[in-house]
Amino acid sequence: MSRTPRLVLPALAAASVLALAGCSSATADPAGDADAFTIVASTDVYGQIAEAIAGDAAEVTAIITSAAQDPHGYEPTAADQLTVQRADLLIENGGGYDAFMDALIEAGGTDAPVISAVEYAHDWPGADDDAHADDAHADDAHADDAHADDAHADDAHADDDHADDEHAHDEDEHGHTHIEGFNEHVWYDPHTIEHVAEAIAAQLSVQLPDDADAIEANAQAFIAELEGLEAALAEIEAAHAGERVFVTEPAPGYLVAAAGLVDVTPAAFSEAVEEGQDVAPATLLAALEAVRSGDVRVVIANAQTGGAETTQLIDAAAAADIPVLEFTETLPEGQTYIPWMQQNIEELAGALAS
Repeated sequence: MSRTPRLVLPALAAASVLALAGCSSATADPAGDADAFTIVASTDVYGQIAEAIAGDAAEVTAIITSAAQDPHGYEPTAADQLTVQRADLLIENGGGYDAFMDALIEAGGTDAPVISAVEYAHDWPGADDDAHADDAHADDAHADDAHADDAHADDAHADDDHADDEHAHDEDEHGHTHIEGFNEHVWYDPHTIEHVAEAIAAQLSVQLPDDADAIEANAQAFIAELEGLEAALAEIEAAHAGERVFVTEPAPGYLVAAAGLVDVTPAAFSEAVEEGQDVAPATLLAALEAVRSGDVRVVIANAQTGGAETTQLIDAAAAADIPVLEFTETLPEGQTYIPWMQQNIEELAGALAS
């Protein structure tokens, strides 16, 4: 398969470090305000989440700010390196998704704390299930654990901790490591993002004690909205549990699972599409048969990538009158995290009800 690449366009490369819309600073100058507390996130998704929690207490900058930039294969610039070096707090997805951040952190020798979102996923290899066993998101459980203090500043970083475990590691066409069987697109799981929000708030409260009350209030307001997303997913589950969907790439997998739906996509198909590889003819045939079987209620495609096999699947769905939704990996222009996820959930509910 020929994957339509999400490459950094020449005009965008020079502006790869842009402050998010609505942040306290709108400058592209990596130096920024020397006196400001600075959060640097790998993508605008995590940048916007951090912005919602930090409020006016910090300036937030994201490295990836455009749908034309692919976190999987992004090549960081010298400006990116300077931005990371000057950060007071770093936020990444982890799990091999935004490996450029690990490269920047290692090359720059920064001692800023690092929050890796994948560590808060319930299925992260080696995760302590007890840490996420209850739903008491409003308490201070994360404030006292290894994610709430400066432990990340001194450890070997989350991805390295699991580099030699029992899970197989594969490299994609960009040479980035992915853990077999683990879906790293954890921002599509509101429950995981609740834990990430708690971790961001706890870390900021340590570094910005004078702003701790406002930060905690912001975090609780954000978590309340996340709980609204979870309630909407529970409504889908109540009405459609067990219904089948086809997902061309793994990105929205957590959202599908939280809605109680069954993903019938052959693993080899979604993995090949995500990694930019050709889909084997037998795998493509199995995927087409799944869509044409009449059992699939919705097809979900990644709007930021495409290829011949994905087009065939979408055409097959259209011929069978199956709704096709397009989700993205980064924030649509002008969107923030909560309305974006709410829109995705509403579109999913609407398609299932049609």
